[in-house]
Amino acid sequence: MPKLATRMSRAKPSAIMQIAEKAKQLKASGRDIISFSIGVPNFLPGPHVYEAARKALDHDSGQYGSNRGPDALLDAFLKHLEQGGLNGYTRRNIATGIGAKHVLYTLGELLLDPGDVIVFPVPYWTTYLDIAEILDVQTRLLPCPSAQNYKLTPAQLDAALPGAKAFLFNNPSNPTGMVYSKDEIAALADVLVRHPDVWIICDDIYNRMVFDGIGYHNFVQARPELRERVIHVDSISKTYGMPGWRVGFIAAPESVANAFVTMNSNHITNVPEVVNAAAVAALSGPQDVTTSKCKEFAERRDLVYNALVAIPGVVCPRPQGAFYAFPNISVAFGKSHNGNKISNDVEFCAALLEAKGVACVPGSAFGDPNALRISYTCPAEQLAPGMKRVQEFFAELT
Repeated sequence: MPKLATRMSRAKPSAIMQIAEKAKQLKASGRDIISFSIGVPNFLPGPHVYEAARKALDHDSGQYGSNRGPDALLDAFLKHLEQGGLNGYTRRNIATGIGAKHVLYTLGELLLDPGDVIVFPVPYWTTYLDIAEILDVQTRLLPCPSAQNYKLTPAQLDAALPGAKAFLFNNPSNPTGMVYSKDEIAALADVLVRHPDVWIICDDIYNRMVFDGIGYHNFVQARPELRERVIHVDSISKTYGMPGWRVGFIAAPESVANAFVTMNSNHITNVPEVVNAAAVAALSGPQDVTTSKCKEFAERRDLVYNALVAIPGVVCPRPQGAFYAFPNISVAFGKSHNGNKISNDVEFCAALLEAKGVACVPGSAFGDPNALRISYTCPAEQLAPGMKRVQEFFAELT
């Protein structure tokens, strides 16, 4: 029988989806399961989005669309950028893809050759490492433990960039929920200016989900000369409750955007017309759903954070964006629950799921085996009971 390509030996299924699927199976078998595992917003967009999709169906051309994206969508995203403080981009700087994951994979293909080095902080979103391994790209990982609030320091970045081809930065962060302040962004931007041969990929998909008035800040605002190397990645998935619609964007130097369009012409051709229409409506229409959900997620953050820091020995830097908490639960290692010894994060999550019916993702999936990720997007009525189960689990450790 013919063999699969060598790269498939480096490809792994999503650890997050595996946990989510296990929780779904247990629930189907009759178990009372509360899932904190998958990072979906768990709300729907406003009715104007569905109305736009219906109208697009009524006027569907049935033809191929633009490899870059229709002008209406490009203009809507440009306005979205301007509202976030990013001015000076044109349609020639924009391209669209099938969600941010497809966008990041395509950027890897067009920016990086096998053996090139990409730098990113740990904890990281699981897909970063997966894409790098599939593309046979070397990773230079920068540990940012809970002791430094899961944030990258300028000194770490400066030491890591020589010889690198790209730097990948996620703010607000999945899995930690941490947000870099204006001053922190400026300090990192000063370092990036000193390394002119490095592409800068900014995964900004949670930029509208920032709490506590800290605001969203980026490298181009801090140092405008970085514009020719910075690639902003965004999506409608998280901000607008539309993960299944699969629309992602880049704002980038024209050469990168044009290369992306070329890749689209060989990969996907175009994002479907109906989906484009829905995305335009989401970006351009009323923002009340997004605004109200951001406020709600801030309140959920408070509930989760307060429950976690009340557990003796658990360390959890306060998240200020997205919808995740990433507690350091290493205090549990070496202890037992109902006779089952817990030696690491995977065993902890397995025991928690079995004993309390709470599904979380082990921190090792994100590069930090001392932690676990809690996504607090579950139905509202499950959040407090779920966190109470977590507290009970810790209290029962011996």
